Amino acid sequence: MRRLLAILLPGLLLLTACGGPAAEPEPTSQSAGETAKFDSLKLTDNGDKKAPGVEFTKPLEVAEPTVKVITEGTGERVKANQIANISVLALNGTDGSTLEDTFPNEPEPLELNEELKTGSEVIYNAFVGAKVGSSLALAVPGQAAAAGAEAQPTQLLVIKVLSATDVTQPLEKPEGETVTPPAGLPTVTEKDGKPEINVEGVAAPTALVSQDLIKGNGAVVKETDTLTVNYVGVTLVGGTKFDSSFDRGEPASFPLTGVIKGWTQGLAGKTVGSRVLLVIPKDLAYGDAGQGEAKGDLVFVVDILGAK
Repeated sequence: MRRLLAILLPGLLLLTACGGPAAEPEPTSQSAGETAKFDSLKLTDNGDKKAPGVEFTKPLEVAEPTVKVITEGTGERVKANQIANISVLALNGTDGSTLEDTFPNEPEPLELNEELKTGSEVIYNAFVGAKVGSSLALAVPGQAAAAGAEAQPTQLLVIKVLSATDVTQPLEKPEGETVTPPAGLPTVTEKDGKPEINVEGVAAPTALVSQDLIKGNGAVVKETDTLTVNYVGVTLVGGTKFDSSFDRGEPASFPLTGVIKGWTQGLAGKTVGSRVLLVIPKDLAYGDAGQGEAKGDLVFVVDILGAK
C-alpha cells in the first residue's frame, strides 16, 4: 500500500472527493468514472515479473478518477478484508512515459479494509470482486499549475492482481515454546500480565543481543514488514522505564524499517508469537544524545503479535 500511495498523485484525497458516499460493493469489480476513455487501451501481458505492453490514444485526460478491469483473470474473486498483492505500472497520460514500475519487485500489499473503503471507495470497489490475474486501469486526473508547483498530467496506472490472501488478525499475547536464556542477560518476570525487566549486574553490551524468551510458531518477520507488538523499554543503567505499550493498554503498529536499528536488526528473522529480549548498544539506539529518558544502552521486551 505504501508504494501505491506514493504513486497516486495527488493522493487518495482526490479519489475520496470523487468517490461519493460509502456503499456495499457488488460481488464483482465496479468500474467508475469516464471509462470510455479506456476504449483504446490495449495490454500485452508479459508475465508477473515484467510490466505489460501498453497502448492507448494520447493524450489521455480525465476529469475524475476512472477505473476499470481491462483484462479479467481466471483466479478466485478478491474478497473484502483480504490483501490484494499487486504490481503497478504508472505512466504519463500525455506521452506514455513510465513514471514508476514495480513489476520486477516483490508485490505490493493492498489491504481491502474499512479504512480503504472510507478513504477511497473508487479503489476499494474496483478491487473487491476482481479476479486474481486481472489487470485494472486507473486514471488519476492531472492538476493545473499552482503557486510553486508545476502542472501535472493525468496519470495512467496499470495494476495487476497477482494474488489475494486472508488477513491474519494479531495475537492477543505471545504463543509458543518458552526458552531459557543464557546467564548474564537482564531477567524478565511478569506481573499483572506485564513483563518487568531487572538489569541489576548486567554488563554493557558489546554487540546487539536478540534473545527469544518465547519462540513463536508464526510467520518469519521480514525487515520490510509492518509489525503489531506490545513492548516495554528500560535503560540498561539504572533500569528506568521510558516507554511501554503495556501501560497504554493497546499494542503498537509500525514498519520495521522506521524504528531504531536495534529493533530492525533484532526483530527481523524472528517469528510471530515470540517474546524477544533486546539488549541494544547505544549506537544502535539513540546514540550519545539519547531521546528523552531513553539514553545510553537500552533493553526492551517485545511481544511480536502480528506481521504484514
